Amino acid sequence: MLSILSEASTQSTLWLTLKVVLATLILHLISGLGLGYVLSRRGWFGRSALDALVTLPLVFPPMATGFLLLMLLGRRGPIGSRLADWFGIEIVFSFWGLLLASFVAGLPLVVKPIQAGFESVSKRLSEAAQTLGKTEFEIAVLVLIPNIRGAIATGLLLGIGRALGEVGITLMLGGNIAGRTVTASLDIYNAVVSGDYERAGMLSLMLGAVTLLLFCLLRRGADGLDKVS
Repeated sequence: MLSILSEASTQSTLWLTLKVVLATLILHLISGLGLGYVLSRRGWFGRSALDALVTLPLVFPPMATGFLLLMLLGRRGPIGSRLADWFGIEIVFSFWGLLLASFVAGLPLVVKPIQAGFESVSKRLSEAAQTLGKTEFEIAVLVLIPNIRGAIATGLLLGIGRALGEVGITLMLGGNIAGRTVTASLDIYNAVVSGDYERAGMLSLMLGAVTLLLFCLLRRGADGLDKVS
């Protein structure tokens, strides 16, 4: 089974998956904090619509979500055609399509724990910071975020775990092109379809090991920050 890892196609797939995961992790951290904070603030117009949009990939079938994005971002889609004509950017069947699929699939699982974390922080902390003249941004960064490190770690872990296992949206936006847009999950899917269960088993073990490693790193980081504080 170890000989599978030495194959050029396997190394290319794993390297591509690593790049997608790392880029997704950064995007999830930034968007998760931003959306989680905004959605934790109640009473503003459009909050319910934004909440529904963020949650949609969690309840909508992945294939259907991928198809809708394909229609929007494809070469003839209303958004994709303009991106291609104006900026020369093609999202579908490229690395950017894989990244978008990974980002969209895991986003709800990142935002919801962070949103719950913000909502659970005592309002007294914010009020005390306001009396000291802190702005809303300073309160969020210096007061609220340090108190929800566990929620952030949990959200990122769930989001990356979901992104690693994503197939439906990735098939639509990535196209399953050998050597270009085949991630580890798609490689497992292709191996099972072709009857290569040895390859599928090896890649599945590797994904499980990566997920476990991410879990340990994120939890250790959160626990370390808790001890410092």
